[in-house]
Amino acid sequence: MSKFSFIGCIEIKELLGKRAGDELKLLEYIEEVSLDCIYYHTHSYFLRHYYLAGSYPNDFANWVAIQVRDRVLGEKLASVTPHGFKSLEDVRAELIEIIDRHLSSIEIIPRVVYGESFYFMKSRIIEIPIGVEVNNFEEFKGVLKTVDASSIYYHIFESRLRNKKGSSDFAIWLKDELGLNVLAEQIELLDCYMYSLEDLRSKLIDLCNQVEE
Repeated sequence: MSKFSFIGCIEIKELLGKRAGDELKLLEYIEEVSLDCIYYHTHSYFLRHYYLAGSYPNDFANWVAIQVRDRVLGEKLASVTPHGFKSLEDVRAELIEIIDRHLSSIEIIPRVVYGESFYFMKSRIIEIPIGVEVNNFEEFKGVLKTVDASSIYYHIFESRLRNKKGSSDFAIWLKDELGLNVLAEQIELLDCYMYSLEDLRSKLIDLCNQVEE
């Protein structure tokens, strides 16, 4: 049986020199930017806010609602989480469809008046080995309670989409190495985009505790 090695992470951000001041420009840039950029604006929120799950779980929704003050489109974009999508290209397509449909239904393009423009960015994740390995379920559950939140992020979010494993590292190890198929499935069914990292940690611990009951 293979050990599970916990890995933490830090994020290196990069401005792309693309700025949107209205919703049409936002749409045009979403169509052309790299998938790394789409990933950043739909995931990095979690690394910036360990303890808070805001009303708008991606940067596009947050900017439209707060800076442009278009709450209607903001609410629609807030419903887009990568959970359930097979690829980042699918996420991009959903964002484009929602914005395009919204702009087609109004006559004046909403724009920033008093707020800030949207600056497109991308990032890369630097893996940080933290020297923590577990050999069994009890050890895994114990470490889950105390490990840095960036490790939760890395093994859940990075594993699924950016590393293209399709599942979280936790679910893969629990299923393949420990045979805990039900727990692994429950973790995969959890919409992790609805929680802060600390709330997500609590959800994972709750699921693990149910295994013993």
